[in-house]
Amino acid sequence: MDKTLLDILACPSCKSGLLYKKSQQELVCPACRLAYPIRDDIPVMLTDEARQLADDEAI
Repeated sequence: MDKTLLDILACPSCKSGLLYKKSQQELVCPACRLAYPIRDDIPVMLTDEARQLADDEAI
């Protein structure tokens, strides 16, 4: 994930910053506990496509 792109991306739901989880190929919003998938090196920033993090899942 390009650092410049990561700096400008924000959660579409709450506008918070995102964390890049390389092993899962996801961008995670700690505030909403949503994980947005990255497909073919393109972040899918749609709340309908995001998955809710489990309560025991670390951020």
